[in-house]
Amino acid sequence: MALAIVLIGIAVAALLFHALSPWWLTPLASNWGQIDNTLIITLVITGAVFVAINVFIAYALIRYRHRAGHRAAYEPENRKLEHWLTGITAVGIVAMLAPGLLVYAEYVTPPKGALVLEVVGQQWQWSFRFPGEDGRLGASGAQYVGADNPFGLNPADFRGRDDVLVAGSEVHLPLGRPIKVLLRSKDVLHGFFVPPFRARMDMVPGMVTYFWFTPTKAGRFEILCAELCGVGHSNMRGEVVVEDGAAFRAWLKAQPTFAGARAVKAAMSAAEQGRGIAEARGCFACHSVDGSASVGPGWKGLFGRTVTLADGSRLVADQAYIAESIRKPAAKLVKGYAPIMPPFALDDADVDAIGAYIAGLGKDAAGGGE
Repeated sequence: MALAIVLIGIAVAALLFHALSPWWLTPLASNWGQIDNTLIITLVITGAVFVAINVFIAYALIRYRHRAGHRAAYEPENRKLEHWLTGITAVGIVAMLAPGLLVYAEYVTPPKGALVLEVVGQQWQWSFRFPGEDGRLGASGAQYVGADNPFGLNPADFRGRDDVLVAGSEVHLPLGRPIKVLLRSKDVLHGFFVPPFRARMDMVPGMVTYFWFTPTKAGRFEILCAELCGVGHSNMRGEVVVEDGAAFRAWLKAQPTFAGARAVKAAMSAAEQGRGIAEARGCFACHSVDGSASVGPGWKGLFGRTVTLADGSRLVADQAYIAESIRKPAAKLVKGYAPIMPPFALDDADVDAIGAYIAGLGKDAAGGGE
């Protein structure tokens, strides 16, 4: 009897929690209210089954409890009951799957004229690409990725020369216009997720996945990575800024094109090139440049400073140390940090450029031991 009361209490508590809980869906900011409806259908069906099972078990515990003079009846098979259970289960599964399949089919069928946005994920940052005036994205491939070509665009494809590149983790979108999102990963499995848009899709290395949505509310919305992609997973965040069409076009016009970015790079100083290389390689996901704590040692004020290693020894963080830390990061670990950085096979010019950038950060920072 006590167990039956507990089961009934669990069922009632579960219903009250869902009815009164403040943790619910974030406000909708796109056209995908159908996804909310599909989720609610699933919760109603699974919730009804959960309550029904607990109530049935409680009923069985009371109805068939042990009583003197009564013996349990042995019934190994009951075809009628099996048919009913099979039929009800099949109807429930169809009721959950059918809406989801219909919504997903529409989710991956963008309307004609949708604005194309490519999202590129890598440990642990986002970058974005829009087609240029020709309205077409240039071809890309992992074999083209380099310090001067972090997006991996094919330099021989003329369609990519006017592609608009957004190297930071903030992207702007126009209000009320359908957006076709192409998703590409440069390293491991990631998940592009903007909760208020109900928009999520995995990014699989070697594949291009896609979906579409229409922003219906202006504002700033956080981008999250929805797949565990390494120790810096929680830092892989970005922002979508939804604004009116005129503001979006002005922002887009201010972004560099592929051809323009390569021309500008040729005129950059070594430190400026180093910053670009570090950004392309995802260094800023683990190393801060403003003195804040992060997964790896901060770069502000690092160059020329004495650092303490995990074995208790001390050394000066000069160019040789930085070069070794890039190519063989486990050789000399800084005290207090885990050996999680992968080695990077960069040439001397790229390593020197990163060193110049880090040295420049030290000019405005106080020195001192670590």
